[in-house]
Amino acid sequence: MGENTEKKEKSQDKAPKKSWFKGLKAEFKKVVWPDKDALAKQTAAVVAVSVLLGAIISVIDTILKVGIDFLVR
Repeated sequence: MGENTEKKEKSQDKAPKKSWFKGLKAEFKKVVWPDKDALAKQTAAVVAVSVLLGAIISVIDTILKVGIDFLVR
């Protein structure tokens, strides 16, 4: 009997999916989407930083590899 009341309470706490989608739609209307120029600049910055970090990690990896090979021999 206790289980039935718990199930009823849980089902009452959940909002219907229809209202969830309406809320989601309302939130998406509040989003300020970037224009093409800002998006292009931000994308270029992300790509440039990613390439730079990749190159730095590659150089550090090569230095460590040479150093470990030197110590092992």
